[in-house]
Amino acid sequence: MSRKLAAIIATAAALALVVGSLIALALGHTNQPKPTSASSPNTPSSTPIETPTPTPITSGSPESGKPRKPAGDPTLAASAGNKKVLFFSFDDGPDPYWTPKILQVLKKYGAHATFFELGNMQAAHPGLREQILAAGNTVGSHSISHPQLTAISAAKRHHEIFDGPQSKCFRPPFGASNPKVRADIKAAGMVQVLWDVDPRDWARPGVHAIVNNIMTHAHKRNIILLHDGGGDRSQTVAALDKALRLLKAQGYSFPAMAC
Repeated sequence: MSRKLAAIIATAAALALVVGSLIALALGHTNQPKPTSASSPNTPSSTPIETPTPTPITSGSPESGKPRKPAGDPTLAASAGNKKVLFFSFDDGPDPYWTPKILQVLKKYGAHATFFELGNMQAAHPGLREQILAAGNTVGSHSISHPQLTAISAAKRHHEIFDGPQSKCFRPPFGASNPKVRADIKAAGMVQVLWDVDPRDWARPGVHAIVNNIMTHAHKRNIILLHDGGGDRSQTVAALDKALRLLKAQGYSFPAMAC
């Protein structure tokens, strides 16, 4: 082999070695992992940013979960000075047949009352609430669907109290109450209103029995429980007519509660 040929071969080998090194270096750079993008200095890259979920509001009650100013005693103003007053109240309505009949009897004697209404009855019979108020009566809440509030979940109880008929007065169905029920009533801006006299008109014991119960147990400033919904109230209407006549003759007046 000539010196010239040997020099060419050596040069080619050296050039191949350089090219191979350059290729290996390039491949090694290409296979390196990409850098992680920088995260916010206040937020770890492994922790997602959470967006608070707004509290759901039940339709028809824009302030369903917001506590309201508690109401005062709804009988106080009307019974000031120990006047001979009685407070008639009617539960479970409004009823499109019986409520107007009771309103007629009240008007006959210049009497007023408070109607503790159910939300689902209000929705089913629109316009009766306005008729009651226009006659000088007041409206209280009796929940939406008449459950026993002491036997249902906290969420259901809250809904029945906060989202029922708008009023300052609340009468728990069946009179069933406890500290949690009273706390929700207060937070909803209402006062719990029960009763002093229950003539059991809901059991339809007869007109005479209802009237006798009222006349025997009613005393000044008492709240009397009757019903304008929940079934046949013909005995209630007849008994109300007779009781109001007798009580008015004794000097009683019949204001509505401040609800």
